Amino acid sequence: MAEVKASMAGNVWKVMISEGDSVDSSQDVVILESMKMEIPIAAEVTGTVKELKVKEEDFVNEGDVIAIIE
Repeated sequence: MAEVKASMAGNVWKVMISEGDSVDSSQDVVILESMKMEIPIAAEVTGTVKELKVKEEDFVNEGDVIAIIE
């Protein structure tokens, strides 16, 4: 099981996955918006999305868990 974490603080601009989806390592999971920049956050492992912890327009801090992949 792996956690996808935010690399910086920002607003969740777009969610690219849903619970139950299969993802590949390096596949974008969400796109954060911070200081008018779009920052893609990618999965680091291949697996299935067990839990999605954010929704669009949520605010996340650096290190917050975005999704759990197993």
